Amino acid sequence: MKFCKPKPRSILSLDVGTKRIGLAYCDPLCITSNTLPAVKRFENNQELKIIRNYIDEFDLTGFIVGLPLNDNGEMTPQAIDCKKYGQFLANKLKIPFSYVNEHSSTWESSNRFGIKKDKSGLIDSFSAKIILEQWIEEGPELEELAGKRQIKY
Repeated sequence: MKFCKPKPRSILSLDVGTKRIGLAYCDPLCITSNTLPAVKRFENNQELKIIRNYIDEFDLTGFIVGLPLNDNGEMTPQAIDCKKYGQFLANKLKIPFSYVNEHSSTWESSNRFGIKKDKSGLIDSFSAKIILEQWIEEGPELEELAGKRQIKY
């Protein structure tokens, strides 16, 4: 599926894992992207408060969630979990969101930023930054997933 460059806006990017969620954000003009500390993922979703605080602090107007699709662009078990988490966040945060195919973002962040064997979450947040940079260039526009016009992955 081909998308076009989305309109500039301040966005939070999430690299959702089973233990941690990497975070990054961009300014309203999508000129700079910055990492935020990764947050631990809790069974009772306590991390939602931290995510909401970042959205308020940086006046973010939407979010994206990376989907780790396989080489053929198909859903993986982790992608299914990420999709469910994105839908959970959308219901709680009530702001526009979208999914981005993040195939190989961890590998790219490891190579691009020289991060090896990281347990701190740094690689997760740099992966979120790569996902964000991809969204800035390729989209999709956030409204595409708002309401009933859901893109099916």
